[in-house]
Amino acid sequence: MEIFDITLPIHPQMLHWGRKPEVEIVESRADGDASNVTRWRLGAHTGTHVDAPAHFVDGATPIDKVSLYSLVGPAVVVDMTHVNGDITVDHLAAAGIAGERRVLFKTSNSAGPLRRTDRAPDWVGLSPEAARALVDDGVELVGIDYLTIESHTRTDTWDAHHILLGEGVLILENADLDAVPPGPYDLVCLPAKLVDADGSFARAILIRRDAAPAPESGVGHQHRDAA
Repeated sequence: MEIFDITLPIHPQMLHWGRKPEVEIVESRADGDASNVTRWRLGAHTGTHVDAPAHFVDGATPIDKVSLYSLVGPAVVVDMTHVNGDITVDHLAAAGIAGERRVLFKTSNSAGPLRRTDRAPDWVGLSPEAARALVDDGVELVGIDYLTIESHTRTDTWDAHHILLGEGVLILENADLDAVPPGPYDLVCLPAKLVDADGSFARAILIRRDAAPAPESGVGHQHRDAA
């Protein structure tokens, strides 16, 4: 099998929304302490993260109570690198993803805006109509390769968030899909269990089974032959 790590590294200079992560050295062996200890200050939506329904719906499910069955299981990475602006209902129909429960959109964000350390002036997002179509089709998790699933034109109304989270659909954002070929995978996405939180940073991987081994030095993914 082949494992793709789709998690962004967390560090103070990373792409962010709001305040950048901060790191404090609490103990240091170089200073005579028994061990090295750091303290990190970062938001729940730092880096690759999952939005829980509570993010936009008061009283809805927080991140520590979302279903692991929605976060782990078969997923499809959909090629949307040809799209500018919004992913539409027509794009969904052309992709042939009806019936998929976990859908990750690989867009031009992965090779462009996601590689920047500052917020891009524009990026690809999901239209409200496409969000509704995914809900109606029974999707449980939708992922995209940027800070937000909204396009840059809707960060004042947050339409896709309201539609998806309002129906209990989880949103995975900042998934690094640059090195991931489109196709079927097994997704393992585990957000930190932050009690009553609106979301959480996560470690997320995609597993492609029966794949040809990738080079050990390959950027963005790792592999190990199945026993």
